[in-house]
Amino acid sequence: MAYLRISEARTAGQGARSYVSKSASQMLIEDSRRFSSQSTYDVFLSHAFKDADIVLGVKSLIEAEGLKVYVDWIEDTTLDRAKVTRGTAKVLRERMRTCASLVYVHTPSASESAWMPWELGYFDALKPGYVWILPLVELSDSEFKGQEYLGLYPPIENVSSLSGRISFAFTNFGETRSNQPLSKAAKGGGVSFTQ
Repeated sequence: MAYLRISEARTAGQGARSYVSKSASQMLIEDSRRFSSQSTYDVFLSHAFKDADIVLGVKSLIEAEGLKVYVDWIEDTTLDRAKVTRGTAKVLRERMRTCASLVYVHTPSASESAWMPWELGYFDALKPGYVWILPLVELSDSEFKGQEYLGLYPPIENVSSLSGRISFAFTNFGETRSNQPLSKAAKGGGVSFTQ
């Protein structure tokens, strides 16, 4: 199984901003200026806040699939992710309702996030079959070992096409169950595995 490497995500993030020589933070702030609270999204990106450069790359790769991606601190710049508050939870609930799917970006930092498990559970109850795990690993042939509860959700595998463009497919612990692209799944197809 070939998962997306952290270095690939970083490179994609650098590519997204290389033509304008801006930092990941600058690019994300500019994206936030285009945000509307009435917007709808294909993907809610659940991630560790400290992974800004990685998040920018993942966002860019998913957008290259033709999907609109919500990242809380890009779109809702006033949220304080450092603290768990009712106000932040309310905003995140509202935003999750406007998203068709959730992609949980699992990095080494994910276990430090106070919000990621909450987002995952809330979204799964809201829209079962539309929650997926995107493991980011150091080496593409690395085994994915996340928290036990992450095994309830289909992981997204990194699949490179002949053109070199990264695309995503779904697997269930090494056994391919669906060749459905993320772009189709997030726009209404869903992907759900029973174990």
